[in-house]
Amino acid sequence: MPLICLVRHGQASFGSDDYDVLSDLGREQATCVGEELRRRELRDPLIVSGTLRRQRDTAALLAEAAGWAVAPGTDARLDEYDHVELLKRYPADDSGAPVGDSGSRRVQRLLDGALRSWIAAGDADGWPSFSTGAVAAVDDLVARLPPGRDAVVATSAGVVAAVVAALLAAPAEAVVALNRAGVNVGITSVVAGASGMSLLAFNDHAHVTGERRHLLSYR
Repeated sequence: MPLICLVRHGQASFGSDDYDVLSDLGREQATCVGEELRRRELRDPLIVSGTLRRQRDTAALLAEAAGWAVAPGTDARLDEYDHVELLKRYPADDSGAPVGDSGSRRVQRLLDGALRSWIAAGDADGWPSFSTGAVAAVDDLVARLPPGRDAVVATSAGVVAAVVAALLAAPAEAVVALNRAGVNVGITSVVAGASGMSLLAFNDHAHVTGERRHLLSYR
């Protein structure tokens, strides 16, 4: 059965002029996850990413670190939702913010609320389209895999949350929780069999613990 490893991209450049660029830490994380995937001895993996720069660069760096001489493909359905646009569309009342709630923690709290509102709105071109597209991208990837071949997908937390929630038939609040918990270069493993896809592991990040704990980040 094919194994599909959904890898969240390395840390992007939060607070900079261009968020869609891997930070120095993000590049180191991408190399680290490539080394971990090499250790797992995936079978002639097909590598795909979204079209966003942070996703493409993560795919390229992990492939190099794993020693896989294959050019990663791209699929726009694996792109992350536009969190900046989402925060503008669903602004939250920030008057009751906890003391000391600033920076990335504040953005995450506001994003949780915006994501809930987006899912609840149910607009045809909104969350349903995003979620269905993410699942379809993985389904189509599985259909392309010959027997004995695995795949690696470099994508984002929202895509991973959408795929996992669909596999578990999880409610909207679970999507928000899954999205929030995503670790940079965390590995979510899905196996594809005759009865469809099944979740093996979510957000595995043992490769950024212990002596490599300095590589652990969530945003």
